[in-house]
Amino acid sequence: DYPLDTVKVLLQTQNVSSGAAATIPGNASVASVGTAAAEGPVVYRGAWHCLSHTFETKGVRGLYKGLSSPLLGSMAENAVLFLTFGYFKRLLREVPGQRDLSLTELGLAGAGAGGVVSFVLTPVELVKCRLQVQNSAAAGFRPYKGPVDVVLQTLKTEGLVKGLYRGHSSTLLREIPGNFCWYGVYEGVCMSMIPEGGTKSDLGPSAHIIGGASAGVAYWTAFSPADTVKSQQQTHPDHARHGFYETFKSIYRREG
Repeated sequence: DYPLDTVKVLLQTQNVSSGAAATIPGNASVASVGTAAAEGPVVYRGAWHCLSHTFETKGVRGLYKGLSSPLLGSMAENAVLFLTFGYFKRLLREVPGQRDLSLTELGLAGAGAGGVVSFVLTPVELVKCRLQVQNSAAAGFRPYKGPVDVVLQTLKTEGLVKGLYRGHSSTLLREIPGNFCWYGVYEGVCMSMIPEGGTKSDLGPSAHIIGGASAGVAYWTAFSPADTVKSQQQTHPDHARHGFYETFKSIYRREG
């Protein structure tokens, strides 16, 4: 996902700062209501501007900030995701060679796996997001030395539930419908490409690539706003005591 994940998080969180002037490179500073027109944080015009400005000011390391956290977390994430997906398929009474699950049942198995894997993803993504935005417009946290420092400081100052697991409800609201769509679409696309009289094992790499690409689009289309809410909850102190609904309403009122 990197460096596009960094761009995504920076764009999601750039408008949450309050009481600071916003500066667009090449343009005049635009001061927020009630603040002085001093130089403030950068406001990105779009994905390309965010990518190019981050590269110009922070180099390649800026684009890959926080990479170690998801690299380590992805091992646990994928292990839990596929383990629980298999468990939920058995729970729905799949019997290989005798009873195949319907697309809806496969989606439900994916949704169940998404709910479980959220408990792994929430702290991993909090660490990643805080490292990505600590020098950006939205940063309200002290600079961290690295992933371990984020974990230690967060536990020390905010605790486990309200700290490392801040934004967990948003992660659940992203992962449950997201994985329902991911597995349902992937399996549906693959099934549609099975030759007459054949099986899924007859499919070539191109069919799985198309299925995976379609599933990725479906995952992020399912409930992308939940990811925006999660990023803002995890990276800005103003949302420390706000739940999903309150943060969602705040973003909607401010940015539509």
